[in-house]
Amino acid sequence: MAADSTALRYIRSRDWRIWFGIAVTLGWIGGGLWYVIAVGRSTPGQALTLDVIGSFLEGAFAPLAFLWLVIGLFIQQRELANNTEALRKTSEYAERQAQTIAATEMNARQETFFKIKENVDRQLGGISGMLYASSKGPNGDGELTREQMDACFKHLADGDHEIFARMFLTLGLIDDGDLAEMFYGTAIRARHTQNYVHTFERLCRLARNCDVDGIIEDALMQSALGLLYRRIMKSAPVPPETTAG
Repeated sequence: MAADSTALRYIRSRDWRIWFGIAVTLGWIGGGLWYVIAVGRSTPGQALTLDVIGSFLEGAFAPLAFLWLVIGLFIQQRELANNTEALRKTSEYAERQAQTIAATEMNARQETFFKIKENVDRQLGGISGMLYASSKGPNGDGELTREQMDACFKHLADGDHEIFARMFLTLGLIDDGDLAEMFYGTAIRARHTQNYVHTFERLCRLARNCDVDGIIEDALMQSALGLLYRRIMKSAPVPPETTAG
């Protein structure tokens, strides 16, 4: 049963032109044999020399040779079309595979970015805390007591990395001179501010490398840490050499 099924599949897989060629060939050969027999009977005793036989065979098989040449060209054309289709499908598959690999790589970059961002947010929170303590703490204008600063740093240690950024943003409407004094008024504040700017800009560069649409960087700029960065850059006494966006 399995052998019969295999034979049927083999027969069905053959091109109809082959079957046509076989049928025409068999019919042509059969007609040629009938013609030879008929001529032999009508002309008894006629000698068939090699020249006569050769001329007959040449004339008899020339149409068959032309027939199979045409059939071969059609079959070759079909095979070329099949190969072209196979190449097209292979190209499409390779393109989809490349897109999948690119998406996987981008996802891996984004996962790595968010792991790095957690540590950088903690670092930015610590820098903004030291900057706030220098300007508004006991060593600054004394707006917050040491106990209040300690409580804020406890929130920072508990994972609220934006607490000091929010405190900077809720100070009220102050002019550019007050902003410059708050961020750059002393050497310590200027150092903390420059460290904050440098760290935030590096984080933005990482965001651009893992998000071609810029959605992650936009989210960074709209966060409390990003808004604090904008306020710092707005109050910079001299134009910065690099910016985040």
